[in-house]
Amino acid sequence: MTSQPDHISVRGARVHNLKDVDVDIPLRELVAIAGVSGSGKSSLALGVLYAEGSRRYVEALSTYTRRRMAHAPRAAVDSVEHVPAALALRQRPGVPGVRSTFGTSTELLNVIRLMFSRLASHVCPNGHRVPPTIDVAAEVPFTCQECGANVQAPGAEQLAFNSEGACPTCTGTGVVRDVDDAALVPDESKTIDDGAVVPWQMFNFKVQPAIIREFGVRTDVPFRDLAAWEREIVFNGPEEKKHITFATKKNVHDLNFTFRNARLTVTEELKRATDEKRLRRVARFLTEGTCRTCDGTRLSERARLPRIGELGLADVTAMTLDDVVAWAPTVTATLPRNMHEMSEGLVETLQRMARRLVELGLGYLTLDRAGATLSTGERQRVQLARAVRNRTTGVLYVLDEPSIGLHPSNVDGLIGVMRDLLADGNSVVFVDHDVQILREASWLVEIGPGSGTGGGRVIAQGTAADLAGSPDSLLSGFLTGEEPVVVRDRAEEAEMFDAGRLRLATDAIHTVHPLEVDVPRGRLVAVTGVSGSGKTTLVLESLVPALLALADDDDGAPRLPRHVRSVEAEGIKRVHTVDATPIGINVRSTVATYSGVYDDLRKAYAATEEAKRRGLTASDFSYNTGSLACPRCEGTGQVTLDVQFLPDVDVPCPDCNGSRYAPEASEIRRDGLALPELLGFTVDEVIDAVGDIAKVRRRLQALADLGLGYLTLGEDTPALSGGEAQRLKLATQLHRDQSDAVFVLDEPSVGLHPLDVRTLLRVLQRLADRGATVIVIEHDLDLIANADYVIDMGPGGGEAGGQIVAVGTPDQIAEDAHSVTGQFLSAHLPTARR
Repeated sequence: MTSQPDHISVRGARVHNLKDVDVDIPLRELVAIAGVSGSGKSSLALGVLYAEGSRRYVEALSTYTRRRMAHAPRAAVDSVEHVPAALALRQRPGVPGVRSTFGTSTELLNVIRLMFSRLASHVCPNGHRVPPTIDVAAEVPFTCQECGANVQAPGAEQLAFNSEGACPTCTGTGVVRDVDDAALVPDESKTIDDGAVVPWQMFNFKVQPAIIREFGVRTDVPFRDLAAWEREIVFNGPEEKKHITFATKKNVHDLNFTFRNARLTVTEELKRATDEKRLRRVARFLTEGTCRTCDGTRLSERARLPRIGELGLADVTAMTLDDVVAWAPTVTATLPRNMHEMSEGLVETLQRMARRLVELGLGYLTLDRAGATLSTGERQRVQLARAVRNRTTGVLYVLDEPSIGLHPSNVDGLIGVMRDLLADGNSVVFVDHDVQILREASWLVEIGPGSGTGGGRVIAQGTAADLAGSPDSLLSGFLTGEEPVVVRDRAEEAEMFDAGRLRLATDAIHTVHPLEVDVPRGRLVAVTGVSGSGKTTLVLESLVPALLALADDDDGAPRLPRHVRSVEAEGIKRVHTVDATPIGINVRSTVATYSGVYDDLRKAYAATEEAKRRGLTASDFSYNTGSLACPRCEGTGQVTLDVQFLPDVDVPCPDCNGSRYAPEASEIRRDGLALPELLGFTVDEVIDAVGDIAKVRRRLQALADLGLGYLTLGEDTPALSGGEAQRLKLATQLHRDQSDAVFVLDEPSVGLHPLDVRTLLRVLQRLADRGATVIVIEHDLDLIANADYVIDMGPGGGEAGGQIVAVGTPDQIAEDAHSVTGQFLSAHLPTARR
């Protein structure tokens, strides 16, 4: 009998910076791939294992099916043997559409709708409420005991806001758009003739002032002086034809025109807004509000009628997952005995689906929470829980940074999910940097030793104990706890507020209670707490907009967010929010263009003797619009192949080999190098090659100082990791006085190896040294331990959170019994430091 393969055999992997990597990946085990940023760990996990696993699965399907599925091209590898069909749970799941909620994305709502279809009391055509009955399960009409009318219980689809149960007013979205009159006339000191009614000017209806004069409306007085009836005509006047005379530069025209009021101008333009640019122009005149018909529940009146006990479907979906889990077991007791078996089956299904979501720390989310408002980490955990629930077997799951957004208290839940996948006979490979999770892997593969061209090799592999004994491993000291945790000089408690403070007071908003908080200026401040505890609300929805309002204030009356009672931040003029969103939207945005060196390099090449002889200018050297751009790919470096019966495939341009330039560009050299060659160099290499161009050297040195020296100049910025994108955005801020600035970074440690966290800390230290107040929203214990000051929120998530639990130095937080973060920080910080 042939034994099952026990490992995936990878030979000669050359994806991105991998250097002919040979490695064996155990099957049906929990395998971690680690390494510093840019080392090649994601290239191995996603570029080889997932790419080959998914490609081979797709190629096994029929041609008819394959042409309807996206699939990966063949990986640059000599051979991959025994790779199972693969699924990837990526670091950044796509942002769901407007119709997605937490309940729909987790599929919990499917079960709850079924419960309200089968287990609820329904209403007869005459409005009488009929008690729950087993007849509903048989899907037959039953009789109202009061009036004798037949009752047909709605099916689950008739209760769905994405289907028959949608509110007719908002079509199941829960929100309606309305025109904001204040935005139509933002400056009432202007006259209509001078352009007071902005949409008439913006959308080329400049004849409207002449038409509205025919209604008797004065157009030569400040808008604020118009009578109520005149204003009413501006905003809501009738579509009547008026005969007007108006002059242009060449002629006088005598024509009939139909009046279009300001509101109608906007709504008609909205109908024509078929692209994002036009939609943005119209959006400035619109406000989104809760649908008054359904009160934001998204449901039609009929879908809101069924009741289980005293609760309707809208009531239950407005609950947090924790509350739904507590409510579900009480349902059976409200029903006749002959319905108990059906009820218990549905309740058990709901509880089973909810269990892992709760363990992953999502119990604070309400089921009606819009999917688009979930954080990256929350969306990834939803995705992960669904993968477990599908009960696959023999599948390779590749997880990219599953610890994103996870407080240390939720890591056990994540590990439990991965072990569930293994228990069903699957294999799990994950890329991560969180030492708490890496220690749980039965096998680790460490890629490195450096980034970019300095990485791409397997430097250590084996169990955690094996790595601890490996002299080449950069991770071993962090796994054993031998590496120091605190690597910067933190401010002492007594001097914490010597440079001043930011003071914020807020009223309640969302699930966050009224708060008062002081933030020390010129310090590194970490805002911590479990998922849903209110960190984002405190920092990004309260402090940041309040500081921006203060900085933009010209007349002494800042327009603070409605829930902000007060903010004190004397001297703060600039607020930088640095998130991990991708830079740019297409392959034309590169490290060279974003860093600002591309223009200087083009000028330098245009100044060469050969370029002058050919009459070339800096514009000719642009791969976007210049004469030297590759004509086949038009400077993108890639072409789309139309493969008959299969989906289109993007491949490197065969004419320019991905360089973006025509062959003529290689004939113009500066110090022996052509510009296309230079764009293929790393930042570190370019610094050495063009050191004589001071501006280029200075800008690239800033990238190198940020630990980004391994990036190539021609690298697409949308493809950078979240941590790389954040550091690249900081590059221009390190060489100026920052005493009037606040920097806010949302989870800057995402995707960072513990050594990279140290690099990040050096960057943040440079900002603080220049006087900046640096605020990080964080879960990473290394970064928290190195902060000067910690603001810990909680104690739980959602309704169980929203309070400031503890403030102080990391050592003080570690000793605070009320702080959940403190419990983990206490174990992480060396005793000697405390």
